[in-house]
Amino acid sequence: MHVSEKSKLDVDDAYALKTPADSIRLYGEWADSYDTDFVESVGYVVYLRVAELLLEKRHLINGPVLDVGCGTGVVGVSLREGGIDVVDGIDISQPMLIEAEKKKMKNGEPVYRKLIAADLTKTLDLPDNLYAGLVSAGTFTHGHLGPEPLDELWRIAAPGAHCAIGVRTTHYEVADFGAKLADDIAKGTITEPELVEAKLYSAETDNPKHADDKVFVVICQVV
Repeated sequence: MHVSEKSKLDVDDAYALKTPADSIRLYGEWADSYDTDFVESVGYVVYLRVAELLLEKRHLINGPVLDVGCGTGVVGVSLREGGIDVVDGIDISQPMLIEAEKKKMKNGEPVYRKLIAADLTKTLDLPDNLYAGLVSAGTFTHGHLGPEPLDELWRIAAPGAHCAIGVRTTHYEVADFGAKLADDIAKGTITEPELVEAKLYSAETDNPKHADDKVFVVICQVV
């Protein structure tokens, strides 16, 4: 896969990814401009809604939260500002993690307690029952992750962990997330999820081609 030769990388480049190696290349190039060229200028807002939905459960979360596919750390900032005390981040791209490491609270404290470089399509070098919450805004989408990594996420989540996991609506259907979640419910791994629909971009987006793009935010608990 060749990274686009356009002056700016965009969501179409991300949707065109095929392999973890493609992700490493793309996000390595995009890392230092992602917040300005994408989050700010294009009006990417779904991460705020995903964080908000997890924060609705913050009084029930007694332990660290894992930001899955944390990228440059915009979700982590929202969680910490909303009252989550301990957030770790995991991402395949080391350059994106370097950007996340720069994110600070107003008192100068790092947003993230720990940042982990890992391929989410593989077994994670993390113990069982570690996290009291899971959050993910932009990782389960076209060109990125299907439902298969959910097994590892459920494993590293503690019983009762609250989850808010965004999945692009069209990807949810194509990759059959519904069947995977139904199977996990039947096995007693998670509670029956609530699907909350959210827009990826603000009404003022400069990305008209994707102005109507949406995600399902999967709200559930690990059993």
